[in-house]
Formats: sequence, structure tokens, C-alpha cells
Amino acid sequence: QVRLVESGGGLVQPGGSLRLSCAVSGYIERLNAMGWYRQAPGKERELVATINTYNMTTYADSVKGRITISRDNYKNTVYLQMNSLKPEDTAVYYCNVRTYLPSLTYWGQGTQVTVSS
Repeated sequence: QVRLVESGGGLVQPGGSLRLSCAVSGYIERLNAMGWYRQAPGKERELVATINTYNMTTYADSVKGRITISRDNYKNTVYLQMNSLKPEDTAVYYCNVRTYLPSLTYWGQGTQVTVSS
């Protein structure tokens, strides 16, 4: 059974940094895109960043220049390095991975990130 194990969330002051990790446990084939989404209270879940198998990345406009997504294909792990954090970055962050043939999507359980002084 495939599970996504997230870690690295927590409380940080504005301007601080956090690094989120998401490791895929269990057997998974044909891993495709990996990414991070977030959901703030009272808001819909939104895309933060994605990375495909060619290491091509996409970012939400609100995080460009502050957040970097990367992946380790040997470890089936995706990372989110977050710098210059702002209070508006406060949300539950969810890891997302997709496979091809068949096309499947998996979600992590979410990790809380709180940016506050």
C-alpha cells in the first residue's frame, strides 16, 4: 500500500525558513509528477509547486522566488524549501504524487505550517 509520509512543518517567525519532506513508502511504479498544495482556514486547497520527472518545476505566483521544490528519485522523496516565510503562508501543506499507466494520484495526510511572531 502506498503512503506519503510528510515531515518538517511547524511554527516559524516571519522571515524564517522551513523545509518540508514527503517520502513515498510502499511499492510504487512509474512515478510521475510530485508536488505540494496548501489549504488555509476557510480557503480552497491551492497549488504551491510541482516538479516532473525531468525536474521541470512550476510555482504559484505568490511563492516564486521564496520557495523551491526538489526531488530525489532514488528515495522517492519530494522536498519544499521555504524561505522568507510570511503569515499568509500559514496553511496545512499536502504532498501529492502521480503515476502514469495507470494514472493514479496519492495525497499525504498534511503538515501544519504556521508563520507567526
